[in-house]
Amino acid sequence: MRETTEAGRLRGTHPLAIASWLITVAVLVVLMVVVGGITRLTESGLSITEWKPVTGAIPPLTEAQWQREFEAYRQIGEYQQITGPAGMTLADYKFIYFWEWLHRLLGRVIGLAFALPLAWFWVRGAIPKGYKLPLVGLLALGGLQGVFGWFMVRSGLSGEVTDVSHFWLSIHLLTALLTLALLVWVALDMIAMAREPETRSARLTGLAALAGAVLFVQLLLGAWVAGLDAGHASDTWPLMQERFVPEYDGARGFWWAATHDPFLIHFLHRWWAWFAVAALIVLARQAKKARERMASVVLHSAFGVQILLGIATVLSGMALWVAVLHQLGGALLVAATAYAAHAVGKRT
Repeated sequence: MRETTEAGRLRGTHPLAIASWLITVAVLVVLMVVVGGITRLTESGLSITEWKPVTGAIPPLTEAQWQREFEAYRQIGEYQQITGPAGMTLADYKFIYFWEWLHRLLGRVIGLAFALPLAWFWVRGAIPKGYKLPLVGLLALGGLQGVFGWFMVRSGLSGEVTDVSHFWLSIHLLTALLTLALLVWVALDMIAMAREPETRSARLTGLAALAGAVLFVQLLLGAWVAGLDAGHASDTWPLMQERFVPEYDGARGFWWAATHDPFLIHFLHRWWAWFAVAALIVLARQAKKARERMASVVLHSAFGVQILLGIATVLSGMALWVAVLHQLGGALLVAATAYAAHAVGKRT
């Protein structure tokens, strides 16, 4: 008798192996977000002034090569106005070069870690029906992330500019976090399919989309805080400058200030977090109602720890490793949100 079930359709595919691969790539993306945070916090992002996708994987190996790289860095506004007058040495330059180089190297590693297994699964006919296009889309999104990263760096290399555009930084970071969420989502689809062949791909519910949108605003504000060094706007909590609403430059209107003024952006990021928490609590409860208690526990834990890390980052005066943990917490919160949203939208 001819098979008409999903079990028959999945014959020859390897959803569990694909899930393991996607989770591995997701872990690499989280690591890249962390290294990207260190790169930003150590002001290392402009240390490499050229984009060489292939040859750039090899760092300078001789003293002459180091001098050439350092000389190129000396031509940009950041060196001429900030690090040069502060007395930057070649040893100092090598330190910031390392973090930017490692960040770019991880991007290359992630590209290979995704593209090569994808090709192997494709050739072997191991990809379940309906998932080839989403996986190719993920590959394209990863490539786009690299392009956005270069646009971000380039925005800080011209003229008298001394830093990258916080808008490009937010696009770069949010693309990485979107990629992470989609990796987790497809991996969960594969796991569900391996357990129950009749299971269909999860759908994005209206509630999950709303929670994701509220979280997106919070992540966007966080990226702007990083891009504008707005974390230094206050080292007290809950008040800023001994006030609830800090003084900010509103001469060009509220919306300009909300996208450019470090004090107002810090304030908005600080308090929009509670709207995000409210939305995520509702999502977590829906996951629990869907009999996915673990997704609810993971999401509650993720936003709880993230709130504490955010407060600790402020009170520490933007201590490097506390701020890095806060960025790690943001990435894990995105993964947890994807987990809960998938649980709510899972279909059989």
